[in-house]
Amino acid sequence: LIDEIDKLSRGYQGDPASALLELLDPSQNSTFRDHYLDVPVDLSKVLFMCTANVLETIPGPLLDRMEVIRLSGYDLPDKVKIAEQYLIPKSLRDSGILVDRVDDAPTEKALSLSDLEPAVGIPKSISIGTDAVESLARWYAREAGVRNLQKYIEKICRKLALQIVAEGDGTELTEKSKRKTKTWKITDNNLDEYVGKPVFTSDRMYEESLPHGIVMGLAYTSMGGSALYIETQGIAKATTSSDDESKRTMGGGQLKTTGQLGNVMSESTQIAYTVARARLQKYQPGNPYFDTNDVHMHVPEGATPKDGPSAGAAMTTAMLSLALDRPVRSDLAMTGEISLTGKVLPVGGIKEKTMAARRAGITCLIFPVGNKKDYDEVPAYLKEDLEVHFCDDYEQVFQVAFCEQDSWYD
Repeated sequence: LIDEIDKLSRGYQGDPASALLELLDPSQNSTFRDHYLDVPVDLSKVLFMCTANVLETIPGPLLDRMEVIRLSGYDLPDKVKIAEQYLIPKSLRDSGILVDRVDDAPTEKALSLSDLEPAVGIPKSISIGTDAVESLARWYAREAGVRNLQKYIEKICRKLALQIVAEGDGTELTEKSKRKTKTWKITDNNLDEYVGKPVFTSDRMYEESLPHGIVMGLAYTSMGGSALYIETQGIAKATTSSDDESKRTMGGGQLKTTGQLGNVMSESTQIAYTVARARLQKYQPGNPYFDTNDVHMHVPEGATPKDGPSAGAAMTTAMLSLALDRPVRSDLAMTGEISLTGKVLPVGGIKEKTMAARRAGITCLIFPVGNKKDYDEVPAYLKEDLEVHFCDDYEQVFQVAFCEQDSWYD
């Protein structure tokens, strides 16, 4: 097992990717020579398994020698089940709160709460409720796996053990550490006493209707799916002098982008800007907005690097909303790359993006037609009460985003 192969780096001692090229090639690794031992080793019967969070940082020749199996991250029900069936029993036992039942013979089955009992002097009502686990997964540990969720559960168990020992000995704890409620059960109401305030808040910056020029997009990162807003603001032309003869206008026809956008996403903004200019003349012939105004596009949060080819449709919609002076639907989120001719191209991470949309309270989604097969594989409970539109041309995206019919032109 080679873990985190996407973190390979080249140094003065050599390039490990070059050695892995021979190591992972079935036609060469039967006589692989280890340069440290200086002996040939037959690795043709060895099965190598590599893990990675992203594929973009793996060298291309090395990736060609691998068979890629994509595993989606855990969703909320998965994390709750893993926590209740494994993480919580393990953490409670490791902290000394629960111990193995004396009357049970040792078995090879997985650990569960039914195999444990409270240690001597431990309150029998001590437990971590399902609502607390759901809050941990939703507001504290949103990563694709359960590593951070395990850390928070272990933190709760350590603090519970400290409180039990302190109250048993009559030791006075600090205001931050002492128990503030009478119950020993961890619920959503007293969760913040043990793990602090939530790390994440609502995914929606705008709870009510969206201002003009703002659209919610959907992104897929190594942490899973996330909702992000595309914000645009127009800057009107300005004059350089009050003298009529020397008056000269400044501005108009320029696009400025911020938000730590990567190279791929920066190119998407230029394509979206061109498509928006072309489509504006179709929807409102003679509208000079893009000629008389500069456009500033920002993707919060500014401190988080972003890249990828899946925001073209959302960027185009945001700029058209600004130019037409009309808001888009407040319950809408979209994903999909766009071509210069307005074609909506398929993207990845459909399940994760659907989960992010539900977490943000979105009920209407726009996906590319090419991703319909991916959406069909999404579990049924994630698709409940969702209005999903599959589009292959931006004209269809426009109709959904602005609630318009085919015949709408101003």
